[in-house]
Amino acid sequence: MSFAWPWCFLALPLPWLVRRLLPPVDSAMALRVPSLPAIGGARPETPAGMALWIAVLAWLLLVIAAARPQLPADAALQPASGRDLMLAFDVSASMATADLRLGRRSVTRLDAARALADDFLRQRQGDRVGLIVFGTQAYLHTPLTFDLAAMHAALATMEAGFAGAETALGDAVALAVKRLQPLAEHDHVLVVLTDGVNTAGTLPPLRAAWLARRAGVRIHVIGIGSASSPAGKPERGQADGVDATTLREMAHQTGGIYLRATDSAAIGDFFHQLDRIEPMARGAAFIRPVRELYAWPLAAALALTCWLTLRRTKTAAA
Repeated sequence: MSFAWPWCFLALPLPWLVRRLLPPVDSAMALRVPSLPAIGGARPETPAGMALWIAVLAWLLLVIAAARPQLPADAALQPASGRDLMLAFDVSASMATADLRLGRRSVTRLDAARALADDFLRQRQGDRVGLIVFGTQAYLHTPLTFDLAAMHAALATMEAGFAGAETALGDAVALAVKRLQPLAEHDHVLVVLTDGVNTAGTLPPLRAAWLARRAGVRIHVIGIGSASSPAGKPERGQADGVDATTLREMAHQTGGIYLRATDSAAIGDFFHQLDRIEPMARGAAFIRPVRELYAWPLAAALALTCWLTLRRTKTAAA
């Protein structure tokens, strides 16, 4: 057995230090009742010494739980492609526009992109996948991981507007490059899903794409939104509120693809193209997962604490 956070054991003497450093309780403040001598002389059902040792045991179990005891599980073969794939999702306010259809349902742009990205990820066993969300600010939502179940859960938590109403596209690309660049031995891919124009942040998108090209990061971009419901007023070089010229140039600079999607079928086609362009390299690696054991000492500590509390309550009531 090993401990993930062994430094937590430094907290073991904390109760003793608190007892030594804090001033003692003034006994003169206690309420005296001369007419009830029998109560004061009654012996509690749990001796004070036993209660103290039970409290010490509960504290020891809490510290052990905080240190995260672990046991190695059986080694297993993990599919590994050697590819790091980062998804960058635009979650600006305009992604809440319900102008797409998924099957027979009318859905928002974010919901359509999320559902199709979910299907895409189910085919990516062996890739390490991460998630960046961006609106007015860009945030790393989920670091690169082989745990695709965690990625599906992360996609489910996204809401339009929770990173701000605007679109910091350049900052999102720069953040992805920063997270991917240290992993030089891997194949780096960034997939950007957006429905608008860069309107926030400090770094222009083309400058961020230049940084991505230097770091060896391929950028695939999809511009989302129905042609009948533009994200904003089109400007020169834009199509239906999407800055098609900039997005296409970002993909071109880094060797990726750009696709304009005005319906859910086009979004699905984009992910199918990604499957063809970024095929799975069928490799494998041995991994030895660990089994977390912290729940057992934590449950025992809580049970002892509850028992002590109940005994003290009964003694006070008597």
